[in-house]
Amino acid sequence: MSKDQAVEDNAYMEKLQISNAIFTGGFNTVTRMHLIKLDTNNGGGLCTGCELSYTHVSDDEAENQDLSLLSMADDFETKDTAEFGSEVKKTRRPLAWKLSVSPTILISYRLLTIIRLLLLGFYLTWTLTHPNHESMWLWRISITCELWFAFSWLLEQLPRLYFVNRGTDVSALKDRFESPNLQNPKGQFDLPGIEVFVTTADPQKEPLLVTANTILSILAVDYPVEKLACYLSDDAGSLLTFESLVDTVKFARIWVPFCRKHGIEPRSPEAYFKQKHDFLKNKVRLDFAGDRRRVKREYDEFKVRINSLPETIKRRSDAYNAKEELKAKMNPSEMGENSLNEIKISKATWMSDGSYWPGTWEVPGEDDHSRGDHVGIIHVMLASSDAKPVYGSNKNGKNLIDTTNVDIRLPMLVYMSREKRPGYCHNKKAGAVNSLLRTSAIMSNGPFILTLDCDHYIYNSLALREGMCFMLDKGGDRVCYVQFPQRYDGIDPDDLYANHNTLFLDVNLRALDGLQGPCYIGTCCIFRRIALYGFSPARVTEHHGLFGTKKTKLLRRKLTVSKKEDDEMGTQINGYTLDCDDADDADTGSLPLPKRFGNSTSLAASITTMEFQGTLLQELESKGNQGRPTDSLTMPQEPLDVATVAKAISVISCVYEDNTEWGKRVGWIYDYLTEDVVTGYKMHDRGWRSVYCITKHDAFRGTAPINLTDRLHQVLQWATGSIELFFSRNNSVFATGRMKFLQKVGYFNIAVYPFTSFFILVYCFLPAISLFSRQFVVQSFVTLLTFNLVDSIILYLLAILETKWSSMTITNRWREKQAFVIWATSSYLAAVLQGLLKFIAGVNISYRLTPKLATAKDGDDEFAELYVVKWTFLMILPITIMVVNTIAIAVGIARALYSPHPEWSKLVWGMFYSFWVLCHFHPFAKGLIGRRSQTLNLFHVWSGLVSIIVLFLGIYMASPSGAQNHMKFQFP
Repeated sequence: MSKDQAVEDNAYMEKLQISNAIFTGGFNTVTRMHLIKLDTNNGGGLCTGCELSYTHVSDDEAENQDLSLLSMADDFETKDTAEFGSEVKKTRRPLAWKLSVSPTILISYRLLTIIRLLLLGFYLTWTLTHPNHESMWLWRISITCELWFAFSWLLEQLPRLYFVNRGTDVSALKDRFESPNLQNPKGQFDLPGIEVFVTTADPQKEPLLVTANTILSILAVDYPVEKLACYLSDDAGSLLTFESLVDTVKFARIWVPFCRKHGIEPRSPEAYFKQKHDFLKNKVRLDFAGDRRRVKREYDEFKVRINSLPETIKRRSDAYNAKEELKAKMNPSEMGENSLNEIKISKATWMSDGSYWPGTWEVPGEDDHSRGDHVGIIHVMLASSDAKPVYGSNKNGKNLIDTTNVDIRLPMLVYMSREKRPGYCHNKKAGAVNSLLRTSAIMSNGPFILTLDCDHYIYNSLALREGMCFMLDKGGDRVCYVQFPQRYDGIDPDDLYANHNTLFLDVNLRALDGLQGPCYIGTCCIFRRIALYGFSPARVTEHHGLFGTKKTKLLRRKLTVSKKEDDEMGTQINGYTLDCDDADDADTGSLPLPKRFGNSTSLAASITTMEFQGTLLQELESKGNQGRPTDSLTMPQEPLDVATVAKAISVISCVYEDNTEWGKRVGWIYDYLTEDVVTGYKMHDRGWRSVYCITKHDAFRGTAPINLTDRLHQVLQWATGSIELFFSRNNSVFATGRMKFLQKVGYFNIAVYPFTSFFILVYCFLPAISLFSRQFVVQSFVTLLTFNLVDSIILYLLAILETKWSSMTITNRWREKQAFVIWATSSYLAAVLQGLLKFIAGVNISYRLTPKLATAKDGDDEFAELYVVKWTFLMILPITIMVVNTIAIAVGIARALYSPHPEWSKLVWGMFYSFWVLCHFHPFAKGLIGRRSQTLNLFHVWSGLVSIIVLFLGIYMASPSGAQNHMKFQFP
């Protein structure tokens, strides 16, 4: 046997061992490797994960291993690339650029903003100088609300004055990193690695099939297979999620080659097979229809298996538990002295190979196997692939479709469930993602990370390449993350509860992109790993002065490694020390390395390798900074071994983060319900900038809660996180000079907007109070009407201009306004109260996982969840507002009809504003009533209100004429 063959066989053996083992461990727990089902025959075998045959080789035959990137970093830095560099520079094209907005639109938008600001100043001045002495208490309440509304609008409007659009060139990315050249004649991929983090916390609220479709879309994405790794964090430690992932891997061997062969879009099977358009359009291969039919049949069977998993695991566990109980009764001596009186058998959850599941058992209450008490688990479902493509074969009994000339490799896929123990704070989603961050650093160490919720799948297979255009282009070393907008499937056509969030996603975030970049919104985001580790960018601009008009550009010291023989600070690990300079805290740079990242030497050693892979090419770096040479990332990644996975187990222990900077300055930030916004804020505060990438075709799509109750609780959680941010040290008022002034304004608006709930609540009751008390805010309705008319026209013109550079429509804008009033009188108000309780009394705020929509079966109503009415305390105030305003209208009419001195003008304006309030609650009332076919339609509610009014008018007209003389309508 040749030495090369021995090395190749040894790599296969490593894949076999890794892919067929579950690693468990944790605090005060021995790290164990449990081998699962393995089929071996005559000294060979077949890996159930990667389906690769293997042979046993001796240790001597496998000594010659490929060098890692860390050991070869010095060789890369001394490689001569000047010869081809000059040739590249001649033909270099930019990967990304800014698209200028029309000056006509920009100038008009700014001019209208100034006009409305002057109009607000005029109105407030007039109101202050013309108080209504007949109802001073109402006047004072009104002027207070108006002042807040003007301030709130100014906070929201100022960051919108510098909006931009962006574009990318994916073909230029391919030419730069994948085309053959003098040093890379075969055109091997020189792109850096990307790791995809998917998080799930409850298989009941987050359906297994939804998560499986997300994983399938990741495995089929258009990116070099050997440079891609997918990590799934199962915070529930559920066997349901684990076995669904096993089935997903099996179906992926059919789905991924099918996508590559026929260029399928989107690459989530559920989304693809639900498309209504002609699937044969633009398909040129003759075997496409047959392949699609066979893959569709396999997917239907796959769905049946996934949906039946709960019952399958329950039956299997019941059978094994019954067997164990019978065995205990047959051998009572093994149970101890009291075995004759009582035999107690733990109701375990069993895996398919007949062994205990080390995670959470389905029957609660068992020590070491409950939702908050289990060991850490890592299982490599798919090992990393080699750089050399592996092509399939003709269609036969084993191969469902013909995959000749189709690369059938699959990216690396890892299942992880971090250790949980009673008495330890696990920090919700942020803690889970930080565990993934450490695990991936040891196992694959990609310099870029894509974060996805389990219900957000990749809709555009080129999404990763579009994001990398911003990271790898000139100036990309200052970009900490590329945020994509969230787009949704399954939202009702009317979008009753504004689930599309078009105002925030298509207006506010686009506007922040013209400053320092959009905030991080929790998913659909590509990160630079070095930024997540808490380091500052290579170059920083500091802003001084009242509004940050003075700028100072600083060249920061880059991440370096220096060897020290003696280090009193304790920063030395294996002879290396990390030198850094973080301005957010003067003591951060001098902290010992274990204090920052924990005591894992493998994690510390991975930092320099990762930083090298994420740097720009040499010809793109500015003077004084040395980039990486061209084609330095074309070599294959070092294969995983058992020792590496065992080291990864140690960093997901429940005690690993104790006395470290994780969750404070490193990784995702803890102690906030909206950890995403705070994490992005910390990066911007260090001087990083972010980019908003809106692609021609949606990059990602997900699901949103269309049920009223679930939507109310989702908004409550977001608003509570904003209140936590407002009362914290991370309020943008305390931001450093590295953050632009208007960026600070944008973050301050994110923290302060829930407080508007108090003032909107007052304004929702104000018309009804006026009708009841016959006292009004102002005396001159003509002036008020004139202001409202002019103000509405200006706001309408601003909305029209916003539609010119965003995808928002006027209808979306009205729906967003309705939703804002509904949330302000329900979720925002509750969020403010919760935030005040936490700040004043230290009351902890519970986290509620938003349920994800399950995939609708064929023939089912896609929007059935929209009509389900689930009571919550958040509905009390909106219902009260609707009832009070309706009664106020009826009382006002009755009082005017039978009053000897009616004030018709006040009645008309009171009714008008009450109707205006009720119009904002139309979506709420529609959702509260439920399905049209089962309950009263909203039309009947409004009909009843109109009938009451007509009834009073009829009584008035039927009364004696003499009684009507006093009823004359006139303006004051």
